[in-house]
Amino acid sequence: MRASRVLSWSVSASGGYETAWSETDDGALRARGRAVGTTPRPYWVSYELDTADGFVTRRLRVTVETAERTRSLDLRRDGRGGWSADGERLPGFGAAVDCDLGLCPLTNTMPVLRHGLHRRPGERRFLMAWVSVPALTVRPSWQTYTHLGAHARGGALVRFASGGFRSDIAFDPDGYVLDYPGLATRLLPREPGENP
Repeated sequence: MRASRVLSWSVSASGGYETAWSETDDGALRARGRAVGTTPRPYWVSYELDTADGFVTRRLRVTVETAERTRSLDLRRDGRGGWSADGERLPGFGAAVDCDLGLCPLTNTMPVLRHGLHRRPGERRFLMAWVSVPALTVRPSWQTYTHLGAHARGGALVRFASGGFRSDIAFDPDGYVLDYPGLATRLLPREPGENP
């Protein structure tokens, strides 16, 4: 069943904001987003994400603009597990099925949706094609997601761990980040009549 969402976050890690237009349909996710950051220096990011069945990354296109230059990345995963960046093959990513765009809460959604970690117990370890922002370098990143329990606003609390970093992320019932301590917090629309 097709579902469309517009999601916005205050991104404390970059001193900025992000908005994503997301659509899910029969196990696939398509999204486009824009973000502005002020740390380490001001920059703009725009991206387009396309996944195949099972929320497996097919393609991520990213452009970063700073005062000095514009960078672009075209990251692709073929149907056989191979990854490429701007047409150049990336060795060492064969086990990866997800991309992870740095400072972007949207890309935490795919592994959570695929394994239902926003709905039920479980722990999964993933190899990610992690993309740094604003440099747009790609490197392998092992990450573990562990369902901790239900969240007060629906969805679940899921522990994210990578290397020595850990954060307990709140996901909504649809598998999107509500609060990622140290990274981002969802901006929720006000109810009619609610004071600013």
